[in-house]
Amino acid sequence: MKIYNRRARFKYQVFERVEAGLALTGAEIKSIRAGRVDLSESFARIRDSEVFLVNAFIAPWMGSGKYSGERKERKLLLHKNQILAWQGKMAGGKFALVPISIYIKGNLAKVELALCKSRAKFDKRAILKKRTMEREVERELRGEKY
Repeated sequence: MKIYNRRARFKYQVFERVEAGLALTGAEIKSIRAGRVDLSESFARIRDSEVFLVNAFIAPWMGSGKYSGERKERKLLLHKNQILAWQGKMAGGKFALVPISIYIKGNLAKVELALCKSRAKFDKRAILKKRTMEREVERELRGEKY
């Protein structure tokens, strides 16, 4: 099962992607397997040559005790050369690290991170307009009425 951050593709223009491991504690992996994750307001931050996933909601598992924090920082596992390369690209201040999806690969939890640039308001409007036009064309081809 793959959980997507649907707002990321709307808010940001995606340039590069990388798969990162996710360091979890306790029963968080069970919540991820159950699909009880929300990435809509989350982002990644590079601090002291380490990458952390911030503000990602992983629902607490029943009976897991006090160690299941919902919106705490979680460490992402990347190679040092990947971190340094992205840190250099983000130095200009116009890019952000945004999680695109979270999924289970084998027995491990993985996060698909992307180097993104924020879209302007008119770009978002253009995307919405394009989608509605495509929907209308598809409806007409199928012969449906509005």
